[in-house]
Amino acid sequence: MKYTKFYPGIFMITAMFVASCVSQKKYKAMTARASRLHNDSVNLYNQVLGLNGTLSKVQMQNEMTNSKLQQSNAQLSSSNETIAQQQARLAELQQRIESQRAATLALRKTIADALVNFNDDQLTVSLKNGKVYVSMSEKLLFPSGSAVVNKEGREALSSLAKALNQNPDINVNVEGHTDSIPIMKRFEDNWALSEARSTAITRILIKDYFVNPTRITASGRSEYLPIADNGTPEGRARNRRTEIILEPKLDKIMELVDAQNAIGNK
Repeated sequence: MKYTKFYPGIFMITAMFVASCVSQKKYKAMTARASRLHNDSVNLYNQVLGLNGTLSKVQMQNEMTNSKLQQSNAQLSSSNETIAQQQARLAELQQRIESQRAATLALRKTIADALVNFNDDQLTVSLKNGKVYVSMSEKLLFPSGSAVVNKEGREALSSLAKALNQNPDINVNVEGHTDSIPIMKRFEDNWALSEARSTAITRILIKDYFVNPTRITASGRSEYLPIADNGTPEGRARNRRTEIILEPKLDKIMELVDAQNAIGNK
């Protein structure tokens, strides 16, 4: 009977010991698992922090990119507006140039018609570099070596002045020219003769035929702008001339050119 009582006790102690051992293992396993979970949580938290930081940087870069894009769009819009302005001004400039060219051609015809009664060896009317050139020979205007305009020359200037007064937007440059033979009489040299002749013609246009003096420039070119060979009598005769150069006023065109340059320099 004693043996029988002892055996259950041993069994219970053994069972309790085994249960205690199983609980300890589970505890350690659970503790290890909790530790791993904690570490995983810490790692995940750090990853989340890192991702949040990266996201913030990306957002900041995105905002900067959007800001730059807006600036670029604004600059592009401004550039497009500038290009449109330039195109509009260029179109207007081209239109004015064409109008100016048409006006110059019409002026040439008007001057040629006004001087139709004079021969080609007395004067010519031509178009060069956007200007109308009225080239009057010495024999039409002056006695040899003189700066006094003769009767036939005055008649030619009268016809020319009528056309000029009908076209007030024309600048007038009166240029005196000589041949290469030095002057020997009343003038110091060919410079003086060419200047005296251009001044004499200018005075007649202003005082006798009422051309506005603010439109006229008088100058002497002496022998230094020949149109023919001074080695022949015929060439020298062609070089002894007075050129009345008619140039349309370019104020409006120059304003457009200046405005175009100002836009291009921005």
